[in-house]
Amino acid sequence: MKVELVPVDQVIPYARNPRINAHAIEKVAASIKEFGFRQPIVTDKELVIVVGHVRFEAAKRLGLKKVPVHIATELTPEQIKAYRITDNRVGEESEWDKALLQLEIAELDDATYDTELLGFNAEELKEIQSSLDSMEDGFGEDDDDDIEEADTTARIAAYTFPIPREQYLEWMEAIKQQVGFEKKEIIAELKRRLGL
Repeated sequence: MKVELVPVDQVIPYARNPRINAHAIEKVAASIKEFGFRQPIVTDKELVIVVGHVRFEAAKRLGLKKVPVHIATELTPEQIKAYRITDNRVGEESEWDKALLQLEIAELDDATYDTELLGFNAEELKEIQSSLDSMEDGFGEDDDDDIEEADTTARIAAYTFPIPREQYLEWMEAIKQQVGFEKKEIIAELKRRLGL
């Protein structure tokens, strides 16, 4: 596989990228800063991104002038379109072995490594640890525990659930970046995401 350094301003984001990932840019930027650019962006022959939109945005945020790119000249337009979807979908299929994950994180923590660079925030790291602690002693938390009140509440028909305000704002910002600020367009996008 040939990888070349391409000026970041020559790489073109795919205008119809169906993946919403604005929330991940900071985490990926932190990863690139810590570990270097280890996965190239894949583009078509016109340098339109096939996979790697988040890495591209993270590189811009870090002020990188060039990014590693693999130009997939051997793929047909149909294969490129399918690869865009498949690459993102396959990542959703994997799950964590929580016991092994906890062991890995604990070892890094013992070595005083900044575990927030792993992509989990402090609350998620605490949850991973506590869920495994409860598994170890044989007792889980009661399902009836009060849900901490959130800044925002979502309602879909008879279902109401809390959403942390920061998460809600990131989500809405991503939608607005995709469809604009018109209420009608935002509602249409929300319906589309709900399969309505």
